[in-house]
Amino acid sequence: MLRPSPRYKPVSLFITCIADVMYPQTGVAVVEVLEHLGVDVRFPQAQTCCGQPAFNGGFWEEARAVAKQFLTAFADAEVIVTPSGSCASMVRHYYPVLFQNDPEWYDRATWAASITWEFTEYLVDGLGVTDIGAHLPPTTIAFHDSCHALRQLHLGDQVRQLVQQIDGVTIHEMEAAQAQRCCGFGGLFAVKMAELSEAMLDEKLAFIEASPADLIVTVDLSCTMQINGGLSRRKSPKRALHVADLLARGLKQPQAVPSDHANGKY
Repeated sequence: MLRPSPRYKPVSLFITCIADVMYPQTGVAVVEVLEHLGVDVRFPQAQTCCGQPAFNGGFWEEARAVAKQFLTAFADAEVIVTPSGSCASMVRHYYPVLFQNDPEWYDRATWAASITWEFTEYLVDGLGVTDIGAHLPPTTIAFHDSCHALRQLHLGDQVRQLVQQIDGVTIHEMEAAQAQRCCGFGGLFAVKMAELSEAMLDEKLAFIEASPADLIVTVDLSCTMQINGGLSRRKSPKRALHVADLLARGLKQPQAVPSDHANGKY
């Protein structure tokens, strides 16, 4: 699919359900980073869910109803950015599938798919930005590669490029097989297959606890929630953090310096 450039266009933020309910500060962090770069950020008030839970559960009619609400809410968007690989994947890959037999909504779905970007993808691939001028106290980072972002959107390098430019950060990668191992959440999977989900999480947490990293950086809040729930139950001092929160935290440090891109017009 040929995707129009997102540069010099206002961004419509899709906050996602988990951010809205569990991690609203991450939505604020996304806005802080984008506005730091001079991006005009808008928030369609009529947005709800992307429809992924119903779609994954096989309730496609219900998913279409929710997807139509999304497409209506973002009808005037020029660029859609979301801090979620799974929700971006739903819009990009499965909206056209949902409406393949409905020409009117199919056209709207394919347009939305073409202008929807996951947050790190938008910054690095869309704007060409890797250094936002962030600074942190000495912090050791490892990464968790979320399944949808990694396997459906083919993302992973983007978050690493952004984090390695933060002054004060040292990256200690887990082995690829460990970083890319599923956390076991999988939306409905964690509910319907709870014991298997917990076993997968236990494997992931063993890798995290063996890592020298202080923080595990993610690009999906569903993974953040799953990993932090397990770490909390283990009384581990380690935590997972969405990359938007890490970047925004780095902008608030007194030593933060403007990057070449700060306050530019994107």
